[in-house]
Amino acid sequence: MWNTAFPSFLIGLREGLEAGLVVSILVATLVRAEAKDRLGAVWTGVAAALAVSLSFAAVLTFTSAALPAGGQDAFGGLLSLLAVCFVTTMVFWMRRNAKSLSGDLKARVSEALGRGNKVLVLTAFLAVAREGLETSLFLWTTAKSAGQARGPMLGALVGILLAVALCWGLYRRVLKINLTRFFGYTGGVLIVIAAGVLAYGLGDLQEANVLPGYAAHAFNLSIDAGSWYAMLIAGTLNLTPVMTWLQVAGYVLYLATTMTLFVHGVRAAGRAQAAAGTPGVSRAERAAARRAAEETALAEQLAEKARAAREPEPGERRRRAPRWAVYSSIIAVPAVAAVATISVMGTASASSTIQIGITESSCGTGWTSPTAGTLSFNITDNGANTAEVYLINPTTNAVYGEDPDVTPGASEVMNVSIGAGDYVFRCSFVDGTVKNSATYHVTGSSSGLAAVVPVTEQDMQQPVYDYRAYVQTSLPGLLTAAEKLDADLRAGNLAQAETDWLPAHLAYERLGAAYGTFDTFDSEINGSASGQPQGTATTGWTGFFRIEYGLWHGQTAAELAPYGDKLVSDINGLIKAFPRQATPASDLPLRTHEILENALQFQLTGIQDYGSGTTLDTLYANTQGTQEVLSTISSLIQRGDPGLLTRINQGLATLQADLKSVGAGPCTATCAGPPTAVGALSTAQRQQINGDLGQLLETLSLVPDLLEERTAA
Repeated sequence: MWNTAFPSFLIGLREGLEAGLVVSILVATLVRAEAKDRLGAVWTGVAAALAVSLSFAAVLTFTSAALPAGGQDAFGGLLSLLAVCFVTTMVFWMRRNAKSLSGDLKARVSEALGRGNKVLVLTAFLAVAREGLETSLFLWTTAKSAGQARGPMLGALVGILLAVALCWGLYRRVLKINLTRFFGYTGGVLIVIAAGVLAYGLGDLQEANVLPGYAAHAFNLSIDAGSWYAMLIAGTLNLTPVMTWLQVAGYVLYLATTMTLFVHGVRAAGRAQAAAGTPGVSRAERAAARRAAEETALAEQLAEKARAAREPEPGERRRRAPRWAVYSSIIAVPAVAAVATISVMGTASASSTIQIGITESSCGTGWTSPTAGTLSFNITDNGANTAEVYLINPTTNAVYGEDPDVTPGASEVMNVSIGAGDYVFRCSFVDGTVKNSATYHVTGSSSGLAAVVPVTEQDMQQPVYDYRAYVQTSLPGLLTAAEKLDADLRAGNLAQAETDWLPAHLAYERLGAAYGTFDTFDSEINGSASGQPQGTATTGWTGFFRIEYGLWHGQTAAELAPYGDKLVSDINGLIKAFPRQATPASDLPLRTHEILENALQFQLTGIQDYGSGTTLDTLYANTQGTQEVLSTISSLIQRGDPGLLTRINQGLATLQADLKSVGAGPCTATCAGPPTAVGALSTAQRQQINGDLGQLLETLSLVPDLLEERTAA
């Protein structure tokens, strides 16, 4: 919770201080004008502004909750971008107008006193409402990005209370704050926080498919996202271990541009202020004298206007409604409007949503008028166990909609588009209970969207067998290549070892290993230094990359020969252990995406280039490993989405053509020609490969969902 509180604390402190300064100036001006009886109008305007701000936050919350998952992502993303715009505008506006704020407000109060309480209420309302609405929007987006409201709300409350205390001290003149510096420093910090909110908003829009590039990761750091330091950075700056290229580009461009303009403006204002000095008189003395003269004249002017406003014309008799009634009505209006808005939205949502109940004894009750079209089901779990809920065709088991995690007492929305036909709800509870609803006979002319043909455990048995057979037939060739490399090292022939290293390494890369495949053997055979405690100096670092580092960093054959022996020993160990290792069926659909995701993170960035300059050749081998994994599940992809398989094959062919055009390509026993290092690519070549790989990853990311195993009745 604490890690998500700081951004909200800062926005609460800064916006609270801005609003508090406004209120302090209004109150002080009326007190000096001997118009204390008009303070009720100021507090009414302040209370109305607070009511509007809270009502705005409520409308945002209920609007988001009424949307489906994709709509919530798009809604949150757009509001995040809007919040960044507001915060940026606020930071620059306060930098330019902080000095003239007091004079402007006093002038408005002077005018309002001569025109009655209504204008005074409006003056206070408008002065405070802007800060309140900005605060509500920013806090809402901060809470959404944090995934919980407790931390952000606590931080905002502490910030606002501190702002109130500071404003009281300033009003009583027991405290002095250099507001120019305060707003300068906090403005800089808010720009950094706003850059993170911008990146989060772009990620939301990518997840909602409003913007492309959701699977094009700029980096995927191998750190624990739940660690205290990762949570601190994510909570305060909205930077996460996994970010897309669009998020990184948006963050960097916004931060660099906005911070440069802000700092330039602060420095320019400081130089202008210094140049305006008069010899012999300090700047503080001049400002104090000027304020004293202005306040004396204004106080006399306001006092006269206040007396005039209180004195009726001769013979005039005024009839007024009680002030408490007027003030209460003004405060209640925004709250009533918000309640009405939420009620209308809730009614509209309820009228268009079909309420479906589930328990362990009855699944999917409540669909009273089954008609074709685009429908929204509100699935409520009235049982004691969490359930996965599907809407399926009872004959083919084709899936038209699903809610994978409906918890007891909670409701989840399932959006579907179906045509005429027979349908049932299927509920799979965590206690093992599987229940089908009665068959619903749907009528209507709508054709609906194509269903997802379910994949069962039995469907995945053959692909797993085929993949394991591929690995077992490939391991002896890997061992032969490693033994040849080891022999070179033992013979002291380092030049031949450099030649034989790449074919051996690529033989392993073509196996399609990713994220811990082959248990601990993967890290022993192909582990990189980036995961080692002392980097390349780590004593226990072994495998292909350790040998590469030694070969291209001048180490002797005597130093490297033990690593060659260890490599051969580890591959022999894998050959013996692999028949006993399990390959979960869910691994294959995930691996189609993970292999190239690894390549994007480590090969195209050059992280795993330890001197040979062969990461593009490694990337090509990764495409071959991906093709081997895809070949085992291609029939299931074809059955579920023929167009998807076509797009995947086209994407792989395009990426391989890109790599061949820069000198990378298939390499087995020998590799022809010198390698092309990533650093040697032109900007256009690198952008082409990055773009085509990112697009391919977006397409491959659909495979795990398509081939997710679903419970059979």
